[in-house]
Amino acid sequence: MIIGVPKEIKTREYRVGMTPAGVRSLTSRGHKVLVERAAGEGSGLKDAEYVAQGATIVATAAEAWAAEMVVKVKEPLKSEYGFFRKDLILYTYLHLAAEPELTKTLVQSGVSGIAYETIQIEDGSLPLLKPMSEVAGRMAVQVGATCLEKERGGKGVLLGGVPGTRRGRVVILAAASWPQRGDHRRGHGAQVTVLDVRGDTMAYLEDVFGGAIETLYSNPINIEEACMRADLVIGAVLVTGAAAPKLVSKELVGKMSKGSVIVDVAVDQGGCIETCRPTTHDHPTYEVDGVVHYCVANMPGAVPHTSTWALTNTTIAYAVKIAEQGLVAAAKADRALYLGFNTYAGHVTCEPVAQAHNLEYVPAQKLLG
Repeated sequence: MIIGVPKEIKTREYRVGMTPAGVRSLTSRGHKVLVERAAGEGSGLKDAEYVAQGATIVATAAEAWAAEMVVKVKEPLKSEYGFFRKDLILYTYLHLAAEPELTKTLVQSGVSGIAYETIQIEDGSLPLLKPMSEVAGRMAVQVGATCLEKERGGKGVLLGGVPGTRRGRVVILAAASWPQRGDHRRGHGAQVTVLDVRGDTMAYLEDVFGGAIETLYSNPINIEEACMRADLVIGAVLVTGAAAPKLVSKELVGKMSKGSVIVDVAVDQGGCIETCRPTTHDHPTYEVDGVVHYCVANMPGAVPHTSTWALTNTTIAYAVKIAEQGLVAAAKADRALYLGFNTYAGHVTCEPVAQAHNLEYVPAQKLLG
């Protein structure tokens, strides 16, 4: 199979869809990998490193997109829609529930859209989403703490405080966040409250971190009370393949104290806070009712040295399966990969995406035979 790795074009997106090690996993099996010139430079990867592992460097995005399977990081932007075609396999983060135009264009062009974020293994976890969730979860407190500084519009609270002062209050709306995030938040020394709907997750957090954090069941009353006393609210709600429910209304944001900060790490899937809209690394924040919002849709792109390697570590195994077996055979043999089908043969094959845009849902199983 011929696999293409184009350069990412989202604002300040420095990650790349594959490392040289990932290339080696494919070329050593006889496949051809086309890497767009300088695609890896943002992650500190030189063209020569790709060539050393058997890749072919191509001069343009069009040449990389001409491959049978394109491996990316982020969803295609409008300027890339012209590369779509019926025989293309697109393997990347898609987040289609928040992208009506992209969804319709993928369907109309017949692209086989395989989304990292809906590949799901038997225990219900999302292995290709997890590494970037880990990165974004750790960054959320880092950027939230910075936004709380007075000169950045915040209320001037140091999350960890100092002896004789109160610590910052962090509220995590984490109905689908990874429990491991709690460790990083505890390290900042803040008073942390996690709201969740999963009893096992709350029990895990309390067992591991004891009295260092507080857990509350996620319901409207607890959410309102927690947000009103918070210095930093982190939205981390994810519903696989679907837009997140809006747990924090615009009215509630208006009740938060001035200079508080909101960071929504799942804004690329719609986010769980009504006042959140995607921003970029160039213009990461805005204010609503005096509350600072940080809603960068590609947060891990700011730390590509970590993110690119972590991503390829998890995505390459499925890329190899598709290249070795072909997409249909690979999906039939691996239910996790099958669940990654979002569009196929001119249809929406992910039910939450179809529901989000009032489009017909056709199970991939029916199309694959």
